[in-house]
Formats: sequence, structure tokens, C-alpha cells
Amino acid sequence: MAKRRIVVTGMGAVTPVGIGVRTYWRNLLAGESGIAEIRRFDADKLPVRIAAEVKDFAAADFMPRKLAAQTDIFMQFAIAAAGEALAASRPNAAEGRIGIVLGTALGGISTAAQAQEQIAQSGSYRVSPHLVPKMLANIAAAHIAIAHGIRGPSYTVSTACSSGADAVGLAAMLLQAGLADAVVAVGAESILCGLMDAGLAAARALSTRNGDPVRASRPFDRERDGFVMGEGGGAVVLETLDSALRRDAEVLAELLGYASCTDAYHVTSPEPDGRGEAQCMRLALAQAGLAPADVGYVNAHGTSTPVGDEIETKALKAVFGEHASRLPVSSTKGATGHLMGAGGVTELIACIQAIREGVLPPTLNYEHPDPACDLDYVPNEARPADVSVAMSNAFGFGGQNSSLIVGKYRGDD
Repeated sequence: MAKRRIVVTGMGAVTPVGIGVRTYWRNLLAGESGIAEIRRFDADKLPVRIAAEVKDFAAADFMPRKLAAQTDIFMQFAIAAAGEALAASRPNAAEGRIGIVLGTALGGISTAAQAQEQIAQSGSYRVSPHLVPKMLANIAAAHIAIAHGIRGPSYTVSTACSSGADAVGLAAMLLQAGLADAVVAVGAESILCGLMDAGLAAARALSTRNGDPVRASRPFDRERDGFVMGEGGGAVVLETLDSALRRDAEVLAELLGYASCTDAYHVTSPEPDGRGEAQCMRLALAQAGLAPADVGYVNAHGTSTPVGDEIETKALKAVFGEHASRLPVSSTKGATGHLMGAGGVTELIACIQAIREGVLPPTLNYEHPDPACDLDYVPNEARPADVSVAMSNAFGFGGQNSSLIVGKYRGDD
């Protein structure tokens, strides 16, 4: 079977720095930070009291009020992001050839934690009949399918922080296999609850800069001390080029390559030499038929952890060789915090926007160079750049590695 060309025809975003792709992108370039003191729950007794919450999100703006009351907040982000992407793309759902793949690391964890806390405090096991559907990860995809008449393949993937990127990759596989003409790939997450705060703090994964939240997430900076919990949703509509051309859809970018592999090393720590991450990037380049020097920008996983950022830097050097010293690499998590399952999609959108608009988003709070992290991290300010090909990395607990490559659409290739 000949390889089908896969293109992006719609995008949607709900993030701590803005709702909607246009606002999200504008604020990334402006260096806005979405990190502040936690308002979603009472964090006064917790060791970490900062997070990147989505601000001014009214679920009823994106769905009926009844549905908003029956859904976990991560589902609401997914529904909103998918709605924006599908409205921009407008694929033909009548033929039943549209699919959906949704990625989330922890699904309705905040609903589960809140319900258990309520039971513990009240002593009563009387809970909402909507409790289980609000917890189940796949129900987010179900709600999107119901709202838009999507009757094709439907999958929900959970690969930790790679979930969103893997949703995009699986969507592309469905298109390549001929099982759909278009697939909406969604990443969504909200882990903001005391349970996850306590658990990640106990694992020493989080920044403890409670007194300076805006400067807490500092990818690749020497003074980094952990990531900041974030939340949000992202969506892209992927489509075969033939399908997009048949209906004269606007093509935003082309998905050139995707790869996934596993470290087989440790459940939380990446392999120290970055071998798994490097393997993943090489596999994505091979699938795209590209050389390392063809890549003009990398949106790094770059979570702001002392170990993770150094290992990703090693992996980038191993893959890109001499080109690594000239390659702009930034982590938008300095602005958004770590969006977990949503990050793989929202960060892919940043890559697409960088290609379309010729501007690279910065790495915020890069102030103290680290000898172990010595690449060009586009520090603190957006930078004009002519980029034709960009890579987005997403790595997660369990040794999950995912890399996506997008390129400028060239209709005459």
C-alpha cells in the first residue's frame, strides 16, 4: 500500500496561557506565564502550592450546561479543544469516515479524588450517578463523538506524558491503514487535586518555588528544581491529503513522521544516556525520510526537572550531531507548566504555528546557563526564524518516548 500523505486541517487549544489557538499562540510569543498560586483546591497544607491552571474557562461556553455538570474538567477541556479544531476543519461526518483518538494520562483523577474525600468527610457512600462516567478516560472521546456525529474508529490512549503525542500518532496510523479519511486527535488533562499534588511532591518531581510561581518552571536552566503541574486540552484534525483536496480544505501543515519506543529501563527515570529518546527521534526522522539537518526547530519535552532536561539534551546531541549547536530548541513548559497528556498536542500546535508564522516560542526563565544543557534554547524572547520542518518531543513515566515531525505543506511535492 502506498504511503498516504497526512495533513492537518484544524487545531484547537485550551491552555493556562489562553483559550483558543490564536490567544494561546499570541501569549506564548509574548512571554506570558500561566503559573500562579493554586485556586482550584485548598493547597495550604501541601508542600507545593502553585500550578498552571486554565483561567476564565466557562464550560457552558462550549457545551450545554447539563453536559458540563456531568463531565470531569479534563473532559470539558477536550470537548472545547476538539470543538475548535472541528469547526476550523469541517470534515464531512455524514459518511462515517471520521475517527477520534484521545490521549490522557490520568483521566478523571480529580473527580475520583474529590469523591473519595467527600466519602471520608461525610461517612456516606451516597455519590452522583455520573461519578463513574466522569472518571472513565474514554468518555471524553464519547462526548466528542456524540456532539459531532463521529462514527468511525474511537480509541483512548494512556501513555503518561506521551499520551497526546501518541494520540496524534495513532490517528495517523488509522489514516495510513485506510480506516478513516479524517481523525480528530485530542490530548486532555487536569490532575489538579490534593492527591496528585502530594504524590508528585513526594516523588520530588515538582518545583517548590511557592513564593515565585511565575519563575518556577525554568526548563534547562541551572537552577531548575522540578516541573509545575498544568492542565488543558489540545486537538488537531488529521486528514489524508486526498480527502482534504477533495473538499478544498485549508491545509495548515503536513505530518511527516511519528515514532514511539520504550526505554525498558525504569518506571519514572529516563535512561541516563538518553538512548531511548534518541532512538525515538531517529525513528521519526527515518519515517519522515529526513536527515537531522533538515529539522529547523525542536519543541522539547523540557519539563524543568534536573535529570530529565539534561538527558534530553544528551539525546538531542546524539541525534543531531554538529547540527545540534545551530538548532533552536525551546520548551514552552516555562509558560504553560506541564500539561501532561495535553502537552503532546498543544506543543505540536506550537510547532505548526512556528512554521506558519516564522516565529519561535521562547523558553521562559532561562537565566543561568547549565554546562550540561548547552544548546540554543531560545531564551526568554520569541525569535523570528524561517522554519520548514519542526519536531515535537513528548516523554513520559514508564520510559514512554514519542516524537512527531511536521512540515510546511508543499502542494507540488
